[in-house]
Amino acid sequence: MRFKDNVSKEVVETLIKDIAKYILGIEIDNYEFLDKESQRIESRRADVVVKVDNKFILHIEIQNDNDKNMHIRMLRYLSDILLKSEGLPIYQYVIYIGKNKLTMKDNIVINNLDYGYNLINIKNINCETLLNLDDPNALVLAILCDFKDKNPKDVVLYILKRLQQLTKDDEFSFRKYVLMLEELSENRNLKKYIKEGEKMITDFDYTKLPSFDIGLEKGIQKGIQKGIQEGIIFGLEKGILGIYKIEKNPDKIAELLEEDKELIYRVIQKLKKENKI
Repeated sequence: MRFKDNVSKEVVETLIKDIAKYILGIEIDNYEFLDKESQRIESRRADVVVKVDNKFILHIEIQNDNDKNMHIRMLRYLSDILLKSEGLPIYQYVIYIGKNKLTMKDNIVINNLDYGYNLINIKNINCETLLNLDDPNALVLAILCDFKDKNPKDVVLYILKRLQQLTKDDEFSFRKYVLMLEELSENRNLKKYIKEGEKMITDFDYTKLPSFDIGLEKGIQKGIQKGIQEGIIFGLEKGILGIYKIEKNPDKIAELLEEDKELIYRVIQKLKKENKI
């Protein structure tokens, strides 16, 4: 399963500058996403292709499993990108975040063809460096790194506390980073620790966290007085409001909240009528 099958494209695009900076060592000021509609219909869409500062094109793929045909796919992506490159240099990267040993090939040498791309194993990225930076985006990306001998639960709690400290009273920013953290954590089965950590941050209003479970719990508490059904809807509304600013696809929201799609559609329509989203 590929990274973007688990994480919304909006999250990947939100973090593009930080992925480039902290993982690839590339500073980006201005960039624009290239139109990939011209790609072959049978080919799988590239994760991220951007023109950077009108100087070069950056192509990034994020993988959480070993694809034996990755080198072939990257070559096909390259041929498609070349059609839009306007002669600019093209730099291709695959970032591997899987648990298994990295086995993908990073080159093709056959006849007169000598092709290669940059293959990066996230385990080789120093997690301490990201954790020690006073940058919320770096802290979010740290969830992907190898914690070595550190207790995952402790690392997650540290990240949440630092995010809270760095965002201070900016509730929207905190919700945004926690949502991204939740989505990225699913690639490493760490979401349960994030939910536990959210509950441990006692000086924050839990009803404003993007976590569905916490919103639902608060919703049910109010539902005791107004009816269980109203409480469930309230919880869903809180969960959707937290997620909607980052992910607007109802099907994806239903998947993230592990809830019935029809119910999610109804609640979204209700929120739209009330001008809440």
